[in-house]
Amino acid sequence: VAVPIPPEALLKVKPMKYYLIASAGALGSANAFLHQNYLNAKQRTVALGSSTTGTDAPIGSVKSMFSDFLNEEAMLSTSSFPIKPSALIDRAKEVLSPTISIGTKDGGECLAEDFEFCAAVVGPIGRKEYLSALGSFSLEEAFDITPNFFGLTVDPMQPNRVWFFNRVKGVHVGTFMGAEASGKEIAYPPQTLHLDFTEDGKVKEFGFYTVDRRQGNTGGLGGAFGFMYGVGKPLPIPECQPYKRSLRFRLLNFLGGLGQKMKKKKE
Repeated sequence: VAVPIPPEALLKVKPMKYYLIASAGALGSANAFLHQNYLNAKQRTVALGSSTTGTDAPIGSVKSMFSDFLNEEAMLSTSSFPIKPSALIDRAKEVLSPTISIGTKDGGECLAEDFEFCAAVVGPIGRKEYLSALGSFSLEEAFDITPNFFGLTVDPMQPNRVWFFNRVKGVHVGTFMGAEASGKEIAYPPQTLHLDFTEDGKVKEFGFYTVDRRQGNTGGLGGAFGFMYGVGKPLPIPECQPYKRSLRFRLLNFLGGLGQKMKKKKE
């Protein structure tokens, strides 16, 4: 349970100590909140004889933080966006097809003038810079790529956006970043991607993030960075390396574990 720390006490400590106290307090508060929610849910389950979710919960029951599900069909049916969900998904598939490839094969014709690309590390960048950057990598000359798209769905809270996943596979068949063809198969972690469309079907925004860094053999990296790491030629910057906990985060985890051990001994 988090113990309140008087503000005047924080003013007397050095910056690093302040960081540790504040961070530990925040972690303690978060743990206390999650633990209390767990206990509340457990009590409700015992009292009701079964779990409750969403609109099935009895009147007067306490709402769980994980119980809400949107009525997607109803929300999308009242959307003012002119392209209907099924047509928008068809348009997304067209934009992803080999003849368009999100603007790289049609000269950017599918992209809006104010298009932006924004990923976990790169971006936001504009239309011209996006097309120039992808052209400079020449990924298709160095790799036999299978994107493996799946799970396309329209966002009911942002009805001009299509979300989807992919699990990229690529075979190293040509020279890339100075690394000669090796025949190595590169498997990406799953990535979640999105396409935002204008009312006339142009792509306004494209972006993606990796969602399970423990899968694949790219060190959890996506985009072009995944291929760089896969052939042993990552850029010498932290953003192009596998995730590594910072010293401060490791210290906080150590202190948290130590605190739990001390608590168990007292109990």
